[in-house]
Amino acid sequence: MKSPITLIKGGLLAASLAAFAPVAALAADVSIRLGHVLPESHSWHTAATGFAEEVNSRTEGRVAIEVFPSGQLGSEKEVIEGLQFGSVQAGLIGSGSFQGIEPRMGIIEMPYAWGARDQAFAALDGDLGVALADMLDGKGIKVLGWWENGFRNITNNVRPVQKPEDLAGLKIRVTPDKVRLATFEGLGAEPAPLSFGELYSALQQGLFDAQENPLAIIYSASFFEVQKYVSLSEHIWGAATLTMSKSVWDKISAEDQAIVMEAATSWGLKQRDMVAAANDELIANLEAKGMQFNEVDKAAFIEAVDPIWESQKDVYGEELLTILNTYRK
Repeated sequence: MKSPITLIKGGLLAASLAAFAPVAALAADVSIRLGHVLPESHSWHTAATGFAEEVNSRTEGRVAIEVFPSGQLGSEKEVIEGLQFGSVQAGLIGSGSFQGIEPRMGIIEMPYAWGARDQAFAALDGDLGVALADMLDGKGIKVLGWWENGFRNITNNVRPVQKPEDLAGLKIRVTPDKVRLATFEGLGAEPAPLSFGELYSALQQGLFDAQENPLAIIYSASFFEVQKYVSLSEHIWGAATLTMSKSVWDKISAEDQAIVMEAATSWGLKQRDMVAAANDELIANLEAKGMQFNEVDKAAFIEAVDPIWESQKDVYGEELLTILNTYRK
């Protein structure tokens, strides 16, 4: 695994972005629209924009990338479908969303798979990342890098959640994948899938009591306006997968492919550092917005989700689980 880079502060980040200002060109050899579902205030967008501008600059406009935030190119499911057909050229997508086309991608977001984020980085920068990237390659999607979504925490409007029993009767929005649904069913909640773009209004209207997301998303999506309690469950750590349609990737010269991969790695490390640097500040900001934080009994949560691991053994297979467990020790 590559050594972590130094934390990116506001001034340094601005300077980095300025250094890669778009280069004027008569026409790009390859024009790429890169979509993601999060707001412009999120680190996904900051890093994706820096990545795009570096590629534009270093390829002298031969590869021109434009970033579309906030679901402008569709939901994650729609972007994945577009990547396979080539109608969407690139996407920054939560790793769990790929389970619709490759169920084994769910291994990254198994409940309590990772005791620390560094374990996940080592795995994804190592053999686990290679194995999963090969799977997506066979589906027509090129993985450029493993960025970070972060640890997910539970928010709700009813009560602090300290133990699994506190989830009883709470209708919670989850991402539309079988493992996430099974996880919260096992915890005693009433989970239902909903696209991210519809979540704020659903919480505002009381259609859901609860949701689960990393702190950065809770803040950037203004969920503090429609949720009261934050329970630091850290029940799932998720990656953000920077991807490109294989049909588009194959149009890029070998020289420019190398530039794209270097930029994806560099900005991925910066984005990971943004997530780490922001955590304490996010808690303070959310508390200032009126949200109440509490710790949870993680041992009780881990015990409650143990049957989920047993149920997924046949999905992931012994080889992939062995790779995963190498990094969890």
